[in-house]
Amino acid sequence: MADEQLDSLKLPPHSIESEQSVIGGLLLENEALDKIADILSAEDFYQFDHKTIFQHIAKLIERNRPADIVTVAESLESTAELSTIGGIAYLASLAQNTPTAANIRRYAEIVRERAIMRKLVTVGSGIAESAYSPNGRDAQQLLDEAEAKIFQIAEGGQRSSQGFQDIKELLPQVAERIDMLFSRDNQSDVTGIPTGFSDLDSMTSGFQGGDLIIVAGRPSMGKTAFSLNIAENVALDTGLPVAVFSMEMASTQLAMRMIGSVGRLDQHRMRTGRLEDEDWEKLTTALGKLNEAPIFIDEGAGLSSFDVRARARRLHRQCGKLGLIV
Repeated sequence: MADEQLDSLKLPPHSIESEQSVIGGLLLENEALDKIADILSAEDFYQFDHKTIFQHIAKLIERNRPADIVTVAESLESTAELSTIGGIAYLASLAQNTPTAANIRRYAEIVRERAIMRKLVTVGSGIAESAYSPNGRDAQQLLDEAEAKIFQIAEGGQRSSQGFQDIKELLPQVAERIDMLFSRDNQSDVTGIPTGFSDLDSMTSGFQGGDLIIVAGRPSMGKTAFSLNIAENVALDTGLPVAVFSMEMASTQLAMRMIGSVGRLDQHRMRTGRLEDEDWEKLTTALGKLNEAPIFIDEGAGLSSFDVRARARRLHRQCGKLGLIV
């Protein structure tokens, strides 16, 4: 019983000392904001008065005004918030107890890490509550929602790992890639995933890993058909798994289009069921090919970017790898 009461009194993860050191460092050296702005925001502070002080410091610096004890106190006074944060005496103590801003980046990383942990606690509690009270949602829906929430936190947490890379660190990787391409047995100009369209492959050398390809065109110009053709070719010719997200058409409609494309069948005759004698052999052949093709269609509507990412990652784990996402 005592342990349960102790658990209920647990405070969310935080580091008051790190928060104080970040603010104290900024009061000592305004330029230090450039060192932490990419990983830290006011919302990452646990203590409300620290969040408020940080907002005022950042506002002053962004306006090219000095942010010291006096100016920050004036800014807080103008919004009637000075007394709520402990007055000018607390600002002075923050500056006095921070000897230097040299380690401010590390302090900011600690504050950011604790903020991510608090989000995990909140999301975890929400996931548990959803499991106890699903409100008509089945287990798969709850899993999708939970996965999307976790990935959303992960996306935000990547801010601290992103940034400029020195080209000296990239050059060995590029040289190794060129050497690998030079030494490979297959001397084809297509070094990526072939699309099945020779002219396109000759211009792009195939789709490379990490490429974002946007197919643009006016309505009814064949964007969907072209994209599906590439999906079919990749799955059938290379055997690589292909994920297709269809937020407009039903999965059966896409499957029918693929059957018509692979079997060279007239789409109108397929939709009306008026197949001719020679069409049945083509249909059987197309069904046989597509039955072996690793193509996976998701017809979920209104998916967010986090939903798409979560479902693609799940399919990646299921298949071992993904060759293409459409």
